Amino acid sequence: MERQVTPPQRATARPNARSPQTPEEESRLKAKAIRERRIAEETSSQPASRISAGYLASESPAAGQKRNHASISNSEKATRTEDLKTNRDARDTTNEGILPARKFKKYVDHDFSKMTDTKGGFLNTDDDPFNKAMQNPNKDDKPSHMTLKEWERHQLLKNLRRRKEGPFEPGLGLGAKERGKKCTDCGSLEIDWTWDEVFNVQVCQSCKGKDEKYTLLTKTACKEDYMLTDPELKDIDLLPHMSKPNPHKSHWHDMNLFLKFQVEEYAIKTKWGSEEAMDAEFEKRKADQAKQKMKKFKKGVMELKKKTMGESLRRKYQAGGKTAQFGDRIDDGKHVHTYGVGLEGDDGATVRTCTECGMEIVEYLM
Repeated sequence: MERQVTPPQRATARPNARSPQTPEEESRLKAKAIRERRIAEETSSQPASRISAGYLASESPAAGQKRNHASISNSEKATRTEDLKTNRDARDTTNEGILPARKFKKYVDHDFSKMTDTKGGFLNTDDDPFNKAMQNPNKDDKPSHMTLKEWERHQLLKNLRRRKEGPFEPGLGLGAKERGKKCTDCGSLEIDWTWDEVFNVQVCQSCKGKDEKYTLLTKTACKEDYMLTDPELKDIDLLPHMSKPNPHKSHWHDMNLFLKFQVEEYAIKTKWGSEEAMDAEFEKRKADQAKQKMKKFKKGVMELKKKTMGESLRRKYQAGGKTAQFGDRIDDGKHVHTYGVGLEGDDGATVRTCTECGMEIVEYLM
C-alpha cells in the first residue's frame, strides 16, 4: 500500500505585494517631487513670505524657547482686526476729513478753530464740504489739474461754441459782409445761429423782439388756434420746431416751440386756403363742441333723474299718466287693510284707521 504524500503548497501572491506603476503614476510622482523641491527653494530664499492661508510661514519655536521681537510684532500686526477688514468700495477713507456720525447723519461735528470767520454766520464750501446745496453739480466733471476759475472759463467757452456766439460766430471775420449771412430785417451780421440752424431763418436778437411774427408758439397753441394735427406738427420738413426742457416739470416731455409766421403760412395758405375759411372752420368746430357739451350735459341730467326719481316715474307710467303719491300701490293686487292703533271715542267705541287707504272701523265692546 502506497503512503499518501501531502501535495506541495501553491505559490500564491502576497497580499501586501504592490502592482507595478503605470506611466501616468510615474509622471505624477515626478511632477510632485519637482513641485516640492521648488517650494522648498522659495521657502529658504523668503522665510517671511505668506502662505495661502494668510499666516506667516515661520517655524514654530521649540518648547521653552522665546520668539524674537520681530516675529511677535509681525504676527500681532497681521492678526489685528483693522488690517483684516474688507474695503468693499475700494476707497481710501483715511483722508476724508470729518464725516457725519453713523447714527446721526444730519449732524456733523465741525472744528471751529479751523473754520473761516465769514462775519455773517454762514459756512463756505471749504468749511462745509458735505452740503449738497452749496456744491456745483458739474464739479465732479472738473479735471484734477484745472482750478475752479479755469473750469468755469472752459464751460463758458464750451457754451459759446455750442450756441455759436461771441468769438465763435461764423458771421464775424474778414470778408463776412460779402459772403456772410445777414439779418433779413436790418442786415446785421450778428444773427441768431441757433434759429438759422433750426428754423432756417436769419434774424438778429434785436429784431426778434420787435416783430410779432417771430413769436414762438407751443404745440398746444398750434393745435387749438390753427387746428393742426399731430402728424403735421411732427413733420420737421413741414414745420421745424425747437425743443426745450419743460418749465413746469423737469421729468415731463420736452416742449416743442414753433415759429409763428411759419405756422400761419402753412395753416392759412396751404391747409385752409384763406384766413376767412380758417375762421369759419374754427367757428364750426366751436359750435359742434358746444352741441356735444350740451348733449353730454342733458344725458347726465337724465341719468341723475332716473336714479333719484325712478320710483315716482315708474308709478306715473304704470298709473297711465295719472298723478300718484308716494307709498301708493302700483300693482293690481287685492288690497289688504292694515289698521293702526285704536282710539277710544266719547261714546266708548274704539276707532281704527287703515294706514294705506284711510278706511275707519268702529269697534264696540259688548
